Amino acid sequence: MSIKRMLKPSSMILGIIAIGLLFGFIAIQFVPVSRANPPVVQEPAWDSSQTRALAARACFDCHSNETKWPWYSRVAPASWLVADHVQEGRAELNFSEWGLLKEDHGEDEEEEGEEMEEIVEKIQEGEMPLPGYLLMHPEARLSEAEIKQLVQGLEATFEAEAKQAAGTIAHD
Repeated sequence: MSIKRMLKPSSMILGIIAIGLLFGFIAIQFVPVSRANPPVVQEPAWDSSQTRALAARACFDCHSNETKWPWYSRVAPASWLVADHVQEGRAELNFSEWGLLKEDHGEDEEEEGEEMEEIVEKIQEGEMPLPGYLLMHPEARLSEAEIKQLVQGLEATFEAEAKQAAGTIAHD
């Protein structure tokens, strides 16, 4: 048996598989994915514009309604992963709907304080932004000095809000 005859069936099978994969890739592009950016309802009362700028640079794509959707968020299956990460991130912490979640969940000041400590801790320990996100968004990588500045700014923002909330409660 000649080599030509042996290669024909296997190359036909590979061709059929390649065509099937191509059609499959094209078909999954039609699976709808939401890339919505709802309106910004309420942001924290930032202690400074620098704190907001650092948070926007490192956090807002996943933790606000101001997501900048990159080109790969329009190509499946990456679009599914990106949309899922944004949805999860917004559910955990959304700087664009500040105060609404705690009202909806009936959180008290102690729970709220613990959440704020957790946010700061995740930034300090390098858990946020996610390492995979930083690979695709090097501009979100903060220097040690910027991390320190962001943490101090967030703590000041949270402390001021807690004092304001305590003053509001005392006046009621």
